[in-house]
Amino acid sequence: MPKYLIERRMPGVGKMSAEDLKVASQTSNEVLATMQKDGRNVQWLESYVTDDAIHCVYLAPDADAVRDHARIAGFPADSVDQIRATISPSTAE
Repeated sequence: MPKYLIERRMPGVGKMSAEDLKVASQTSNEVLATMQKDGRNVQWLESYVTDDAIHCVYLAPDADAVRDHARIAGFPADSVDQIRATISPSTAE
């Protein structure tokens, strides 16, 4: 299944409390569970919180499924890009 990188621009998000991040995560998980029951297999792998954005990695059949998740959950999805390859320092070896 394709992997996507989502940028959610959210000014000040890096100052959210652990409890607020927990609630946001719970919301995301609830939407994902509903989507899966409807036959839409979207999986959240991980997210990185910076000062003014959250960068998320998802598996999904297509970018529209990722955007649907964001819309239903009430999260921004300012960019949704398919990850074409992964590289690391070991790629140079």
